[in-house]
Order: sequence, then C-alpha cells, then structure tokens
Amino acid sequence: MPLRQAIRALPQNNTRKGRQRLTRRAVVVGTGHYLPERVVENAEFEKTLDTSDEWIRARSGIERRHFATEGDTTSSMATAAAEAALKDAKLTADDIDAIVLATSTADLTFPSAATMVQAQLGMTRGFAFDVQAVCAGFVYALCNANALIASGQADRVLVIGAETFSRIMDWTDRSTCVLFGDGAGALILEAQTGKGSNADRGILSTDLNSDGRYKDLLYVDGGVSTQSTGHLRMQGNQVFRHAVEKLAKTATTALDRAGLAAQDVDWIVPHQANIRIIQGTAKKMGLSMDNVVVTVQDHGNTSAASIPLALSVGKERGQIKPGDLIVTEAIGGGLAWGAVVLRW
Repeated sequence: MPLRQAIRALPQNNTRKGRQRLTRRAVVVGTGHYLPERVVENAEFEKTLDTSDEWIRARSGIERRHFATEGDTTSSMATAAAEAALKDAKLTADDIDAIVLATSTADLTFPSAATMVQAQLGMTRGFAFDVQAVCAGFVYALCNANALIASGQADRVLVIGAETFSRIMDWTDRSTCVLFGDGAGALILEAQTGKGSNADRGILSTDLNSDGRYKDLLYVDGGVSTQSTGHLRMQGNQVFRHAVEKLAKTATTALDRAGLAAQDVDWIVPHQANIRIIQGTAKKMGLSMDNVVVTVQDHGNTSAASIPLALSVGKERGQIKPGDLIVTEAIGGGLAWGAVVLRW
C-alpha cells in the first residue's frame, strides 16, 4: 500500500474521552551534505588583503571554508547532497514527491535550481521549486515542506540548502569576502503519524518573520532587472545587533508554540554565520554552548546551506540522536528570520 494511503487508513481517535487526533508530522528520515574539494584557510587571504588568520578567527570564529571549483554549481552541489540524503534514508528519487531548494545563488535566472536537481536525480514525477530568503532560506524551506506534508500535498519532501556565494564576493572587501563559503546540505522529511503532542517526532512548530525596511543592511548590489551581477554588501555591526535579539526571540516563540521551553532543548542548530552571534543567541536563551552544534570554523557562512550542513555533520559526529529536541534558527538579508522546532 502506498505511504499516503497507509497513513490515511490509520484509525483516528475521535472519542469524547480522547479527542486527540492522530497528526501528520514531517519527520526527518535522512540527511546528507556536499562540500567542494577546494579548502581555503584564513592564511590564504593574507596574500591579497590587509587581514590575518588571527583577525578573522577573533571576529568570526572561522578558520577555513570551501570554495566551488570550476565544475561546481549550486545545482550540482545540491544534487550531491540530495543523493547522500537519499542513501542515508535508503530511498530513491522515485520515492520523493517534492523538492524544495533554498538558495540565493541559483545557476540560472530560470528555471529553478530545484527543477535542475530533479532532472539530475532522474526524478520524473512530483514537483520542485526554489525558496529565496538568503541565510534564512532553509528555515523558510522547512516551513514550506512541513506545510506540504501537513496538508497531505506530499508524503516525502527533499529539502535542500545550496549556495555558491564565492561567486558574488567583492574580493577587495575584507569585511565580507573572508566570511562566506560554498556547499550544500539536504534532508528528507517523511509523513508519519503522531499523537499531536510535543513528544511526537518531526516538526512541532515554526515561526517566520521579515522586515524589508532593513534591506540595506545585507544585500547584493545587482540583479536581473538592474542588468548587473553585483556583489554582496553588508553592514556587519548592524546585522550583528539585529541577529542576536531576533534569533533568540524567534526561537523562543517557536518553542512557546510547541508548548516547550529552552530547558527542554537538546541541541540548537543555528545558522552558522559568526561564532559571536551563535554564542550571544545561546546566552540570551539561557543555554550552554555544550547544547549548540557548531560548524562555522570549518565551513564559514554558507548561507542557506549552513543549517542542513550542520544537521548532517551533527548527525555524523553522533551529536544528534533520535528523540533529541532541536531548535534551528536563522537570519538573513531582507531582513528575514525564523525558527523551527523539531524532534529528531
């Protein structure tokens, strides 16, 4: 019996004594990631910029990052991460109903990078689309995928974050070009039934926000309608100020919606932008850094790819285990920010 029919055939608890209905939950069943072969240590920037390994580490926590090679594109990296997630879940592309891909650096203006991944995977059914919310993109993609599953539109959704930010850097700007890296991460969400409580596995709550008044704090000064490629521009101090406050608030809001509190959290898996933002957010939530999955030192800021990369690496390390309560949160250009609470 197909998965969708099996789930719908399950009995619903509709008695007066127990009004709790079985609930469709979006449960993580597989993870994977891809990093380009080229590893760039901080010392490499000393050759062309007035900077140093010590300066970069002190301000960001970054020690190295991966840059796309000639053969790497956003869609090819996303496909590699997707293949790893499918292998981890013991599934094939034919088992997937939808692909939601978060990116700000798609290969082409159109079609979407998601449809290109769909083709590269050999997936000829279902549907695929991109989500663009910069560094918050993966959180937005997770929320979309969760809604597709909760509504019955899809039973298995491949959610990907992939970026090639190295191709929009201004290599003369030491305040930005040393911070970013390339890569891709993916996870597979599957519809499973829960009791409707916060003890269920899967996505338990979400929170999304944006405020376009802050566009000038983080943006690319070019695009299709302005007929230029552009480079990334950022007011780092202002972004930092907004990040800690907004990330802690959105995480707390999402936990409240799930009927949970910070002390219930096993792991924060944050957007990996800057170690000081990560530390500040954890402190504001009253949590130890022992409860935070940190990968920024090895990957830099990979924008929409950073959370799925961290989830995949955290699982590989043995940090993230079945039943763990996870909060993942991110903020990016827009400004756009949000959080997801899920039980692994």
